[in-house]
Amino acid sequence: MNDFLGRVNDEKGFLEKILSKVPGFKGYIDSQNRRDADKLLRETIASHFESLWQRISSLQSKIVASGEIEKVNELEAASLKIRQFIDRIRTGAYGYAGFFDAVKINQEELDAIYQYDLQLLTLEDEVGHAVDEVESARGTDGFASAIQNINSLSQKCINDFEMRKEVIMKNVNQSLTIPPTS
Repeated sequence: MNDFLGRVNDEKGFLEKILSKVPGFKGYIDSQNRRDADKLLRETIASHFESLWQRISSLQSKIVASGEIEKVNELEAASLKIRQFIDRIRTGAYGYAGFFDAVKINQEELDAIYQYDLQLLTLEDEVGHAVDEVESARGTDGFASAIQNINSLSQKCINDFEMRKEVIMKNVNQSLTIPPTS
């Protein structure tokens, strides 16, 4: 057991020695890890929402088959918003350091971004429940309000992702502003 702990400490010491000899390398590793983690998180969120989008599409087919065509357009609006949200998540730049380290994000800003990430994960559950509600409300008086709810949540997904992007872009704009010379 002590030999194992010693090896871990020796290897940790070796890595620290390398990091101390290559200026900026530790920062590169940290920022690369943030980008990789951001990519993984966003891809996970997008995949989960892809499943929800497929459920909505399947539900649309069932509604058409049952002759409730007037409700398809309303549900299509939610479907399009979810698709737009998925596409924005998948195609956005990854990482918490804008323009690949030209901009540094402090811990407070990083915490704000993490809050939005958590909100996106929470919205996944809410949209899932809303899809359940639409499925169970078919043929009832609550059908229209269930569709309205999923439309509202779909728009909230887009809005929250845009707010997350604003936090990053605000930091980018502040970092790229050149201070006036005296």
